[in-house]
Amino acid sequence: MTIKVNATRQELTRLRARIKMASRGHKLLKDKRDQLMKEFLAIVHENQRLREELESRLAKAYKSFAQARAWLSPAVLEEALMVAGGPQEVSVRHRHIMNVVVPEMELREREDEQNTDVMPYGLASTSSDLDDALREFRGILTILVKLSEVERKIGLLADEIEKTRRRVNALEYVLIPELEAAAKDVEMRLEEVDRSTASRLMKVKDIVRAR
Repeated sequence: MTIKVNATRQELTRLRARIKMASRGHKLLKDKRDQLMKEFLAIVHENQRLREELESRLAKAYKSFAQARAWLSPAVLEEALMVAGGPQEVSVRHRHIMNVVVPEMELREREDEQNTDVMPYGLASTSSDLDDALREFRGILTILVKLSEVERKIGLLADEIEKTRRRVNALEYVLIPELEAAAKDVEMRLEEVDRSTASRLMKVKDIVRAR
């Protein structure tokens, strides 16, 4: 869309001011986009690390649980696992990353879970494999909470990066070129008016001299 303006020096001054402001905004948005990308990539790497840790812990937990199930009778295993773990609480805080509000989640540790060596069943009739499996599963819950936080951050930052990218492109490829084209058009029209005025003045001088 071509910007239509009057060919006046006041309008030219206004266009130049708009170009300067748009260029400043373009630079700020590019800096914001670049910083968001750095934060985004760091969080993506954290997400990858957490997923690898989660897969490793799950593999260990299932291996220990399979060994425990092989050694224990179904009745003994069912009795050992009947004790309810109780509700879990997750605390959620928020912080800003380049004006993007992101969550920070933390699994609150209950007093009865502070000692991970204490199991909710008698040790005489169970095996150490079951103990190892439950310890791994307890650790997995903490990873899952952190993974939820990280993936939420990734989604929020990705949306903001896309919005910022569109604004940068709109300024770089649409608004600033249109403003510059409009300013150039006004300059050319003013120069044409100046040449026309100068030509008329010269003719007037020639007429005055001829008299």
